[in-house]
Amino acid sequence: MKKNHNSILLVALATTLGLLAGGGWLLTRVTPGLMPSLTNVVGTGQLSPQRTERIRVLGDTFSGYSTFRNAAFQEALSEVDIRLEYADEFDQAKRAEQLNRGNADIIVTTLDQYLQHQPNGKIAGLIDRTVGADAVVLNSKVRPTLTSLLELNKLVEEARSQNRKVGMAFAGDTPSEYLALVLDTKFDNFNLDDFAVTRVADASEAWQLMQDPSKNVAIAVIWEPYVTQARQQGYTVVLSSQDAPRSIVDVVVASDRLLQSRPEVVSELLEAYYRRIDVNVRDSSQLQTQIAEDGGLDAEDAAAVMDGIEFFTAAEAHDWLTDGTLERRIEATAAVLVLAGRLNDVPGNMEQLMTVEAIAPAAQNTETLIELVRADNPELADRLTGTQRSVTATAPNLQAAAVQSAPDIGNLQVRGEVKFATGSAQLTGDSQQTLAQLSKEVAEFNVQTVAVRVIGHTSQTGTAAFNQTLSQQRAQVVANYLKRQGLQHNIVAEGQGFNQPLSGVDPSDPSNQRTEIRLVRVGGT
Repeated sequence: MKKNHNSILLVALATTLGLLAGGGWLLTRVTPGLMPSLTNVVGTGQLSPQRTERIRVLGDTFSGYSTFRNAAFQEALSEVDIRLEYADEFDQAKRAEQLNRGNADIIVTTLDQYLQHQPNGKIAGLIDRTVGADAVVLNSKVRPTLTSLLELNKLVEEARSQNRKVGMAFAGDTPSEYLALVLDTKFDNFNLDDFAVTRVADASEAWQLMQDPSKNVAIAVIWEPYVTQARQQGYTVVLSSQDAPRSIVDVVVASDRLLQSRPEVVSELLEAYYRRIDVNVRDSSQLQTQIAEDGGLDAEDAAAVMDGIEFFTAAEAHDWLTDGTLERRIEATAAVLVLAGRLNDVPGNMEQLMTVEAIAPAAQNTETLIELVRADNPELADRLTGTQRSVTATAPNLQAAAVQSAPDIGNLQVRGEVKFATGSAQLTGDSQQTLAQLSKEVAEFNVQTVAVRVIGHTSQTGTAAFNQTLSQQRAQVVANYLKRQGLQHNIVAEGQGFNQPLSGVDPSDPSNQRTEIRLVRVGGT
């Protein structure tokens, strides 16, 4: 591979003009050699001009991977003597196996699939996280009351009494299945074993099954553009990746073999990839056109796909790899997989699952670009760093009544017991540990779209007035404890006394003394 040596001043001028003027700074409009020169300045080093490197990438048809399939991107790679060959392998296990056997150099996949299949490769870059592109949809078109996981549980119990199961559909080995595992491990009374699950190859099939009355599918997990279509047709999106915006992360995994023998090739590929992402940050219309053409979508559907995906810039991805964010994401994802029986243990050697060296030159390029545009276009600079997303991630200021009347999502599963001293609102020591862990679960959800109702219940012993006051006090103690753990969500405490005993349980039974942690939807779509 080769690089041209141009003056950094010329590079800076071309870059600044391209970003600040009316042009879109498309790679194909930059003088050949200019942008590789910027890479050379920040120190990737000169590569051998003697041969073209052939890099085989395996992925699937997900729109987030469309850049790797894009002819203009592949042409840009050819300028630095990389010939990229992209192929679909929908079987995630086989995708990992091909990497292990040397039949692929790089795979693009989701973080949960990487952890499940553990290929002989490291995370070298981050592609995107979905923020609404994937969603759990309830068939409220057929059953108007089916608008929450609480109502879904009633339907499950009804079906169980009739020796049948409620229908559910999702695409296997995809983010849809991972969202199903999130429901299974995080929400009370949601168990995948209670459903007649139909695993399909693509979300379009799950969406079709839900629309077919003869299939009796009450719940499906789908992705865009079908999520938007479901909303428009009157179905209920009960939980989406907008509500859990870090749950689904797509990663670039480079084989250990390639990283050890030709690490500079991985760096070159990532530099070219993130340069194109920087262009899209400046002008997203190019990416929308690319996604539309790649997936055979019309402009409206392509826009819906884009609205549900946030692409990492090199600077933001580098931060995730170096500041512990990716390690925390791995830990949270692995915990779901362990609870679901898909993984034996949470990895103890997370630093060995990733490498930051490959992305460092691309991150430096973006940082240089940020410095060039900061004075004239601070908003663009923030978008390139990703800080604009975190700045706006604040909870809406809501009154308690607004939270209490908000549409329900469902109750979180409380692992452990929340107990109080008899007749008081003083938490036991074990209960504090339970709530500390529960606060980590709540922290996974978007403060802008999800709020928390802490609902206290008592058994029917003593007067109604006493139990109403006690349940309110206990709920408030729990809410205060969760807030002290650093949660920024709207959290509202409410007592129900002994007005809502458990189904089939004597009202005076102590098991009615419980605390519900209910998530409700307060924003988003």
